[in-house]
Amino acid sequence: MIEEADELVFLPLGGSNEIGMNFNLYGYGPPHARQWIVVDLGITFGDQTTPGVEVILPDPTFIEEHADDILGIVLTHAHEDHIGAVPWLLPRLKGAPLYATPFTAFLLREKLREAGLLEEARITEVPLGGSFRLGPFEIDLITLTHSIPEPNGLAIRTPLGTILHTGDWKIDPDPLTGAPTDEAAIRALGEAGVLAMVCDSTNVFVEGEAGSEASVRETLASLIGGLKGRVAAACFASNVARMETIILAAEAAGRRVCLVGRSMIRMAAAARSVGLLANIQPFVSDDEAGYFPPEGILYLCTGSQGEPRAALSRMADGTHPHVSLGAGDACVFSSRIIPGNEVAIRNLQNKLADLGVRLYTERDHPGIHVSGHPCRDELRRMYQWARPRIAVPTHGERRHLLEHVALAKDMQAPEAIAPRNGDMIRLAPGRAMVVDEVPAGRLFVDAGIVTPENGQALRERRHAAFNGVLSVSIAIDGRGRTLAGPEVRTLGMPSAEDYSPEEIARDLAEEAERGLARLSVEDRVSDEAVEAMVSRTLKKAAFRLWKRRPVVETTVLRV
Repeated sequence: MIEEADELVFLPLGGSNEIGMNFNLYGYGPPHARQWIVVDLGITFGDQTTPGVEVILPDPTFIEEHADDILGIVLTHAHEDHIGAVPWLLPRLKGAPLYATPFTAFLLREKLREAGLLEEARITEVPLGGSFRLGPFEIDLITLTHSIPEPNGLAIRTPLGTILHTGDWKIDPDPLTGAPTDEAAIRALGEAGVLAMVCDSTNVFVEGEAGSEASVRETLASLIGGLKGRVAAACFASNVARMETIILAAEAAGRRVCLVGRSMIRMAAAARSVGLLANIQPFVSDDEAGYFPPEGILYLCTGSQGEPRAALSRMADGTHPHVSLGAGDACVFSSRIIPGNEVAIRNLQNKLADLGVRLYTERDHPGIHVSGHPCRDELRRMYQWARPRIAVPTHGERRHLLEHVALAKDMQAPEAIAPRNGDMIRLAPGRAMVVDEVPAGRLFVDAGIVTPENGQALRERRHAAFNGVLSVSIAIDGRGRTLAGPEVRTLGMPSAEDYSPEEIARDLAEEAERGLARLSVEDRVSDEAVEAMVSRTLKKAAFRLWKRRPVVETTVLRV
């Protein structure tokens, strides 16, 4: 019997063909006996197509079946799309050991504590620039810059070659928190030989460079220094450099800072745990902030993406218990619009404007935000430094990945391949190619319960949201005679001035009665037969009236 040779494979289960929900696997060994490491385990968020679902997880079914072969879960940084799924999926991966730098580990412990998993979790803190070994994988952390403290690239060394996994990054010569990108380490990898680079594709269509946090600090200091009244500033809570910039700008303008929003408070605590946000005045609590004059306070808020329960939305709705904004006040949005959030952000900003709040956004005031992801010039520099044999774009939609492949070929990468979630790519030996396809999908967190992506509850909710609901009740005796009803109630169905909901309900009840009259005596004593006839009759009537097929719920009372 011929023994199978060792192989090095890359398998994305999230984050390829989409932005967010990063979940990447590296496997080493023969196909029947691979050992695995997981790089990042993140979430994405629901939208208008997933009513009632706020959190979406990658489906771990494939690696769950190989959980005994997981050597470790390595987290590149603390953004939700890289660590948010850990509390949900760690038990399904048999509590595999976790590896993270101090800032990420702090936030990870908070998440696991809330989930009741902290005592069982095995977390190893790795120092910045540190190294560790997991079976055949020797991993070196490479300092990069991004929009959160302690972002790391991974140099993953194996007997079949070295992989550079960039995670999220940009090239910021003055990141304000943390060290600049470790160009020397990446160049050294390139000199020694990089088999494959698995790289961020978010801004592949954007020419130039993302820009530096230092320039944002100058712009925001000038802007905030000239504002009157109360000031609210919204940014991503994870961007500690931006938080510090806004705090320093407020203090320079004679304002104290109040943190509003749970994640903002949590991120400040995480930052202080690693020595950041050290030289600022104590924060003012939100119940104390109301006693300050308008020119003496700045509210640093969550909710820049229009999240309905975030601090800024509650302020715009007038439902926050301590903080209010009105005429003469200002709100600074120091963030970008994440695709898919356009409607929510526009609605939020319209509500604030209606209160008389002056808005300052990136579109109107360039320079108050810069991206945390590399633009094309930065990608070119990374390819010049690392010189990978194989380019594997990730962290992007399909169009991003294909454009990244074209850029990599322009940069003389000998091979380039754009994966889809579930594509198992053999990196070595031989040419890079897809050698297998495994299940890769999504799990929805619905009311705290993890459900399949196309579960019955969400299908019914979507159907009802588009088509409406008809509720029918009828009383029938044991011999199949109608004693009361049918009584019809409509939910979410359109009406007109000359055709009221009451008239619609009456006409539908008559339709249901005619449908019941067509049933035989034997069928009228069967609840199932009655329900089927009423549903079929009313759906036909609803389609005739509205071109809709509503959910029909029939209650049969036997007397």
